[in-house]
Amino acid sequence: MVPTKRFWALVAVGIPVAAASAAAGAPSIAVAYDALLVVVAYGSTFLAPSTSRLSLRRKFDTVLSVRAANKITLTVENEGLETIQATLRDEPPPLFDATRKEFKVEIQSRRPIELTYHVTPSERGAESFRGTYLRVECPLGLALKEVRLATEEPVRVYPNILALREFDLLKQQGRLKELGIRKSRTRGLGTDFESLRDYTQGDDYRKIDWKASARRGKLVVRQFEQERNQVVVVCIDIGRHMLAEVNGVRKLDHVLDALLMLTNAAALAGDFVGLLVYADNVRRYIPPRKGRGQVGIIIEAVHDLVAEPVESDPVAAFAYLATRWKRRSLVVNFTDYEDVDRARDLATAFGPIARRHLALICRVQDPKIEEVLHTNVATVNDMYQKAAASMLMEDRKAATTMVGSAGIHNLDSEPQDLAAKLVSFYFHVKERSLL
Repeated sequence: MVPTKRFWALVAVGIPVAAASAAAGAPSIAVAYDALLVVVAYGSTFLAPSTSRLSLRRKFDTVLSVRAANKITLTVENEGLETIQATLRDEPPPLFDATRKEFKVEIQSRRPIELTYHVTPSERGAESFRGTYLRVECPLGLALKEVRLATEEPVRVYPNILALREFDLLKQQGRLKELGIRKSRTRGLGTDFESLRDYTQGDDYRKIDWKASARRGKLVVRQFEQERNQVVVVCIDIGRHMLAEVNGVRKLDHVLDALLMLTNAAALAGDFVGLLVYADNVRRYIPPRKGRGQVGIIIEAVHDLVAEPVESDPVAAFAYLATRWKRRSLVVNFTDYEDVDRARDLATAFGPIARRHLALICRVQDPKIEEVLHTNVATVNDMYQKAAASMLMEDRKAATTMVGSAGIHNLDSEPQDLAAKLVSFYFHVKERSLL
């Protein structure tokens, strides 16, 4: 039983009665009043509408996306004969940020109602919904009957799967620019024959199909499409360099979001996708395969990755890859390096890969560095911070130059732009037939 405001108001009304009865030497009157009030309130809970035939179903995606608003739908149905008026409270995992938890509901007999709210998980991992609670209104309005519905349910939080749906939708509509992804519209690139079309002014004469032109009596050119069945291998460093946070989020989490976007784009383009996860040794290896099913396999393989406080061994990792995959591929390595020494070691390890494959290193840049560099100096502390940021930026630029001299491409991006820039680079590789 949960007392209502009306109950406490009647208790307050009894205070003058208690004072008067005490002054008259009859305190039992006040005790009897309060006891009667409690008995009536408690008794009214037995007259509340029955919830024994009340059911609740919670609907959400098979897995939830971290740092994204996930829709939760509650369907409440009353198979009883009485209308139930109550306050319903759903209990998501404690680390989820919910837009709403409580609903004022009127559940009529055999008329289901739907309630929706959104939750934003802050971290990947396994969680569970903790149940649903109802406070049912009772006759006289003195008390609420509290009922707990057994709706406990496990849920898994993965990297941002919802972003993949948005990518697929915008790609179908030709609106990838809204995600910051640049894709060339140049025609005729690639080497896989697609179709024939009439010659138009400005077409390359080398694309003219002379046999088809002779048959049709007019110039006809061959049109090519981007090559399919190419290979993208993604390598992820989960060593100590990925423990740092950017905007309160681990670099590894930003990396996983970009990884999903790239693998999804490659799968849609008909390319093979593979994965290598390493730290002080190789942790996971998924050989390149094609198809949307491969994206699901990779998602399942990375959803529980955590950065570890160990020194990574890229030499062993890339030697492992070299012995298991030799076909020319786009090899993307997610890692980090801040100075020339670390860059030299990485170039030594990744250099042999760059001689056979198209190699790209992706790093997550902290936007606070740029913010500090563009901040006006007002105090001595500001001066020191700006000097430190300037030195850090110079070190990163020198490290980038070192890596570039080994024939390795470099992508250094702030978290919000990393996925878009990476997919844009992939499209550029496809469009220019660099593989």
